[in-house]
Amino acid sequence: MRRSSPQARQLLEALFADASRWRHGYDLSRETGLASGTLYPILARLEERGVLEARWEQRRHVYRLTGDGIRVARAELAEPRRLQEAW
Repeated sequence: MRRSSPQARQLLEALFADASRWRHGYDLSRETGLASGTLYPILARLEERGVLEARWEQRRHVYRLTGDGIRVARAELAEPRRLQEAW
């Protein structure tokens, strides 16, 4: 996966915090501060790439990281630490 945008990184961080939990888009929007016009396209791209899985729950989509998504998030979120440690 190519390097993520700052917004995608925010989303991955929120999802990775409790990777096994299914999350509603509205909750993710509130937690990350991302507007729906930014959030939902990112969710769709991550789902297309196999990073997220989605399902319907009570007439709303819910999302969580896949096994590959957990690996992607771990690697992506570790990147800034490696850069900071280099300084």
